[in-house]
Amino acid sequence: MAKAPAQPGNTEPANTESAANTVQLGDGLTVSSLGFGGMALTPVYGEVDPAEALRTLHHAVDAGVSFIDTADIYGGGSNEELISQLLKDRRDEVQLATKFSLVGTPTDGYTDIRGDAEYVRQAVERSLQRLGTDVIDLYYMHRRDVRVPIEETVGAMAELVKQGKVKHLGLSEVTAQELQDAAAVHPIAAVQSEWSIWSRDVESNVVPAAAGLGVGFVPYSPLGRGFLTGTVDTSSLGAKDFRRNIPRFAPDAASANQAVVNTVKSVADQLKATPAQVALAWLFAKGKRLGLPVVPIPGTRKAARIDENLGALALELTPAHLDALDAASDAVVGSRSADPKWVSEGRE
Repeated sequence: MAKAPAQPGNTEPANTESAANTVQLGDGLTVSSLGFGGMALTPVYGEVDPAEALRTLHHAVDAGVSFIDTADIYGGGSNEELISQLLKDRRDEVQLATKFSLVGTPTDGYTDIRGDAEYVRQAVERSLQRLGTDVIDLYYMHRRDVRVPIEETVGAMAELVKQGKVKHLGLSEVTAQELQDAAAVHPIAAVQSEWSIWSRDVESNVVPAAAGLGVGFVPYSPLGRGFLTGTVDTSSLGAKDFRRNIPRFAPDAASANQAVVNTVKSVADQLKATPAQVALAWLFAKGKRLGLPVVPIPGTRKAARIDENLGALALELTPAHLDALDAASDAVVGSRSADPKWVSEGRE
């Protein structure tokens, strides 16, 4: 029997039997209630110790965070290779998600998006090889290639399901119409897009479409790439830190956006919780209000942060807390993406 989640504010090690329960996304895919975003274990926010990264992954699975998310472009493929070391002995304990279509890397920049059928077939073979597995549980189209009909891209992905190389299909940063068109070709298990207290554009169109289709939602950067935790000093970001390219992290915008952090901290203080736990609990509450399963995938390099994040599963926000956090998001300054056309926000 799974044990109770880590308590709010508690950063002691979670019970290793299983601190996270499970959630069913779309198309019958069951995952842990909280996932793990692998991009943080690549040099997007500074240098990474591979040994510590692997320990963090093992700790996540020990704690019950078994939904592990990566992509072929994270670290130029090195993130998939890192995760393959976890999978060697623990494949049956993990729900594995990876993504394709972006060409380039987060730190060096993206040079293209490809969604043609030939690229889909090539990309999955490369990912399977790097991951050291014969099947991917959830395979996402990372970004939409607007030059290619989405029916072609999803049709090629559906062939991978028939071949047994992929179990479920996902889409990342699609519009509501793109999701509906894709779902007409093959069932979609999940949409992954940025969604957090300071990134709420998806609530207008994509979230209602997903709820209507029975598709789960996987918010990436649920902690605002660390900003909502109040631990990020934007004036000291490294030269290769991915966040330097995002408008809302620019000096003037970051200064204005501190007001959002102050609200999150205030709610956290009232609940004797941490800002990260409040930000994640807000997403869980939003999922309940909007009628769809929500499984955030925060990333971290430290095992203690996993235990802290699990505390959000036991945190209850009152309607007053939700109202305060919602109001704070109205004052956010700056886009969430360096190029809004590459995310749903710029195409809705």
